Amino acid sequence: MANWNPWHGCRKYSEGCQNCYVYRIDQAHGKNAAQIFLNKDFDLPMRRKRDRSYVISPGSIVYTCFSSDFFLEDADPWRERAWEMMRWRQDLFFLMITKRITRLQQCLPPDWGEGYPNVHICCTVENQRQAQIRLPVYQKAPIRHKSIICSPLLGPIDLSPYLGDWVEEVVAAGESGEEARPCHYDWVLDLRRQCVENQVPFHFMQTGARLVKDGKCYRIARRY
Repeated sequence: MANWNPWHGCRKYSEGCQNCYVYRIDQAHGKNAAQIFLNKDFDLPMRRKRDRSYVISPGSIVYTCFSSDFFLEDADPWRERAWEMMRWRQDLFFLMITKRITRLQQCLPPDWGEGYPNVHICCTVENQRQAQIRLPVYQKAPIRHKSIICSPLLGPIDLSPYLGDWVEEVVAAGESGEEARPCHYDWVLDLRRQCVENQVPFHFMQTGARLVKDGKCYRIARRY
């Protein structure tokens, strides 16, 4: 497992961005997460050790662009080189999460075809509104590996119109941080039910900092 953040910073995009963890972390260090810049580790997948072996070992899962959004408009000048590194490192498996799935087609490399086999693009939907906007686009998108991420889960979501064998997994999670909005356990259970009925793997990643269960709100220490 490795982390690769080719660029840093983001612009808030939808309801799920309100209490973004990147903004919270940067603020704690006196930084402004709305300032977008290329990271010094931009070329990390291509770096080698003294013995000429790669810094990121073959076979690794590479969590990609978790301090930004890979399809962020500001990153358009840098993205082509990032695709080149993913294409070169076929021995790695790159996983990214985006809210900007509607920008996918204009951001793909010329040789993308039906998708690079070593790239997994997950789509985030935090509520029913965003599910209805993003998932029809995501379902038809030429991507080899797809997962739906319901995080931060801000309300009940009906995924059933979209679930099928094209979805590798559905992940649900509450919101972290001191200002976290409540996540209702009933929403999580209903997502699980939909996945079971449609034979799609389901993973409840975390409760978030405020979990409502059986009418009681539990405060849980989850900063990030």
